[in-house]
Amino acid sequence: MKPLPALTGAQKTKLRGLGQTLPDHLLLGRDGITIHFVTELNRQLELRELVKLRFTGGQDRKVRATLGEEVEKEGACLCVGSVGHTALFWRPGADSSKLL
Repeated sequence: MKPLPALTGAQKTKLRGLGQTLPDHLLLGRDGITIHFVTELNRQLELRELVKLRFTGGQDRKVRATLGEEVEKEGACLCVGSVGHTALFWRPGADSSKLL
């Protein structure tokens, strides 16, 4: 897999704007990051490029931040925004990003 491009602030802002109207595509509960979660994350990223994730396990702020970093690593994606219990992850498509 090719390395992820660095995003400018304007590009992240655009992606966050697009993400505001998206429904939650994935839920991450008390079980944490499982093989099934990673499989579904990759499927959603290939399908959409931009995935909204909701933390539903009652995790505190530090745990959510750590889980977000793990999701980035496991899904080979970038976190473009995180507010409360919701985070947005982006990975460009095979050709290039259709959203940017």
